[in-house]
Amino acid sequence: MSASVSTPERSPAGASGASGAPAPRKPGRVPGRARVWATRAPLLPALVFLIAVTQLPFVATVVISFFDWNSLSPDKRAFSAFSNYGEVFSDPSLRDSVFTTVLLTASVVIVSVVLGLLLALLLDREFIGRGFVRTLLITPFLLVPVSAALMWKHVLYNPEYGLLNGAWAWFAGRFGVDSPGQPDWISDMPLAAVATALVWQWTPFMMLILLAGLQSRSAEQMEAARLDGANAWQMFCYLTLPHLRRYLELGVLLGSIYIVQNFDAVFTITAGGLGTANLPYTIYQTFYQAHEYGLASAAGVVVVIGTIVVATFALRVVSSLFSEEAGRA
Repeated sequence: MSASVSTPERSPAGASGASGAPAPRKPGRVPGRARVWATRAPLLPALVFLIAVTQLPFVATVVISFFDWNSLSPDKRAFSAFSNYGEVFSDPSLRDSVFTTVLLTASVVIVSVVLGLLLALLLDREFIGRGFVRTLLITPFLLVPVSAALMWKHVLYNPEYGLLNGAWAWFAGRFGVDSPGQPDWISDMPLAAVATALVWQWTPFMMLILLAGLQSRSAEQMEAARLDGANAWQMFCYLTLPHLRRYLELGVLLGSIYIVQNFDAVFTITAGGLGTANLPYTIYQTFYQAHEYGLASAAGVVVVIGTIVVATFALRVVSSLFSEEAGRA
């Protein structure tokens, strides 16, 4: 006789485990407000310091801009509403300083971007001593602005012992050119003298931004274009330049923000004379020499608002650059 062995029936998979094992825990709840503030508490001293150093003085400047306030006659201080702002846009000297600021900023930014692009294209190539050349080209941007302006004023522009006049005299004597004498660069071309010093200092900044853009190009895309028969000019116009558009915008915006507020070069090289007084120097004259606190504060508020507008576009360009890089990664 054969014995029948009965095998126990297996329960469905996971049935016994589901009945015996504890249920998985839900993810932790979102921390409460107390915990959020506890994590942010270490940043509060820095925030308070930032507000005390930047925002409170700006609020005080806005308040002073609504007053007719001359420090030489403190008893005659009176509320003048928007009359100071009207004078900013109607006073001939202030209008001239605004035009000088726009002209100086535009010329310096355009020339420094073009030179920075040429230098970036040069440094993007492999050659012996590229690191050393790059360090030398960055050096002008690392100098203190007042030191750079003093160097241009005394070492290069001086009509008696400046290097520019020395080089011109050597060239005239070497090649038999009739020299008209030692030119006074600051007196003959004052605004160009200030712009040249600023271009020399800000070209390395543009070069660094554009060099970063060049080094972020797709090597496969460039190689494919080269294999398809594109020459160097076509690759620059149709591949490199469109890729550098965001970097060019960023360089122009950041350069405009800094050069609009430039005071050191104008003060050091020409002391605001000969038609070189830009808006920051005019504000300095109005505040410290004419003692017109209300008018100077109104002009300063106008400069800050214009800078904020430009900075907003710069931040948008930076955020778009980060978004593009994150998309590629």
